[in-house]
Formats: sequence, structure tokens, C-alpha cells
Amino acid sequence: MNLANFNTIFEFFQAFPNEDTCIKYYESIRWANGIISPFDPTSKVYNRGDGKYRCKNTGKNFNVKTNSLFEGTKLPLQKWFMAIWLVTTHKKGISSLHLASEIGVTQKTSWFVLQRIRECFFCENNSTLDNQVELDETFVGGKNKNRHFSKKVKNSQGRSFKDKTPVMGMLERGGKLVCRVMKNTSYKQINRHVIKTVRRTATIFSDEWHGYKTVSKLYRHHVVDHGKGQYVDGDIYTNTIEGFWGILKRGIIGIYNSVKRKHLQRYVNEFVYRYNTRKVNNSDRFNILLSNTEYRITYKDLIK
Repeated sequence: MNLANFNTIFEFFQAFPNEDTCIKYYESIRWANGIISPFDPTSKVYNRGDGKYRCKNTGKNFNVKTNSLFEGTKLPLQKWFMAIWLVTTHKKGISSLHLASEIGVTQKTSWFVLQRIRECFFCENNSTLDNQVELDETFVGGKNKNRHFSKKVKNSQGRSFKDKTPVMGMLERGGKLVCRVMKNTSYKQINRHVIKTVRRTATIFSDEWHGYKTVSKLYRHHVVDHGKGQYVDGDIYTNTIEGFWGILKRGIIGIYNSVKRKHLQRYVNEFVYRYNTRKVNNSDRFNILLSNTEYRITYKDLIK
């Protein structure tokens, strides 16, 4: 079958029946223009056979997993591929418990695999936006009224950061989405993320939150006043980015139940990746991730 086109789980298993096919496929994705040493890109590379290579300039040995998401793993590449396939094709994500049963590992290993993959999802959460861009922020965390009396947090109404984490969203209409977890929703935090992500030639749309006061001086800025019941005024609205917040929160509540603040950015990366690749087929979504495996986090960094 054509390895570049597998859109069902049956076709996936046909494409990758064993470890060798996974290694060869990953080599074709990572080294599409020839084998490059991860230690010195200018060096000549010697093929030692069995998927092993040597960098001439440094004298170091390496394989296709070196300096990638898969470096140092004891899991077969076939299980990693299956994990990537499942997390990219499930519309709202997949829990570590569910993944553990699917690929035959412990829940702890499954959680680590998913977090490593989520780190790579940042490849689709790092775009530069232009034209018409909607800005909005949301708060991730349970509502105080839904908590047990013993777990209620005092003075946590509205924009409190005690029990909720703010997330800034920037969405180019008809284009990409970028989201960042923030410390707070002050104008300094908002301004920093907007200037870094949105070109000055863009026209931005937001609600009436005063945190956008500095942004107004730098961009063409239109506002919808939600406080006065205004949500749409011609092409002035933030409904698109607000629709994404619904997808994010339903996914977290329905699949993951809760997310710790220190890991939230990775979960946001996952939902942004799925949103930005929503118009491509399953095999392309899989291949995009496989082409961006240079993002790597260790277990020690995850739990510190």
C-alpha cells in the first residue's frame, strides 16, 4: 500500500506491521533530503548498517531517534507511532488510561508518552498572524459553585487566579490559531504575547477588557462590548475564538477531567494542533507531527 496515505486504523496497521517499517518510514520523514548528523549538520555520515550511523567530524554514533522525541525510549517505535496516531485522530483527545490499554503499557508510561507528544504539538502553536485577528482570553479551572464545600476557594469570583489559569487566544480568521497560558490578564502580559505573534499590519477584534488598552495604540482595533450585551456588529466579533474555548473546555472536562496548571500549556498545544490541522486527513496530521519531533522533554523535567 501507499505509505503516505493511511486514513483508517486498519490501513495504519498495514503500513506499520513491524519495527523495521516504522524506522524506515521515520528516516524517510526526518531525512527526506539525505541523512544529516544531529551533532554536526555539515559532517559526512557513514552508514554502519542496521539503522546505525557515524558522524565523521565528531566520531559519534547515532540513529534516527537521536535528538528527537524518541531518544532514550525503551518502547518500540511501533507503539509510539500508534500513540501519535490515536492522539491526533481522536477529536477530543485520549486519556492516559485509555492509551495504556490500547498500546499495552502502564498508565504512568502512557502519561509520559502523551506529555512528550504534547510537547511536539507546539509546532502548530507558534505561527505569526496577520489580516483579521480575534483576541480573547479564558480561564481554565472548575467553577467554585460546583465544588464540595470543603474544597471551595474564597474570593475566587470573576477573574481570580487562585483556582483558575488564564489562557490567551489569538486567531486569524481563515488561518492559524495561537494560544498561550499566562500568569494574569494584565495589559503587560497581553501586550507581550500580541506583539510577538500578530503583525502590525493586522486588524484586531476583542471584547472591552481594559487589558487591551496598550494594544489599541499599536493596531487597528475594534471592540464588541459584551458587558452591554453586544456580541456582533457587522464583521466585529470574537465568536470564532470563543467557539474554540468551548472545544478546549469540553475536551478537558470530558476526557482529562482536570489539568494541573504547570502542564496546561501542553494540553493547550494539543487542542491548538488539532484545530489548526482540522482540514487535513489523518495521515497528513500524523506526518506533520512526525516531521516536528525535535521538541523533547524528560520525565525529570515533567515531575519537578
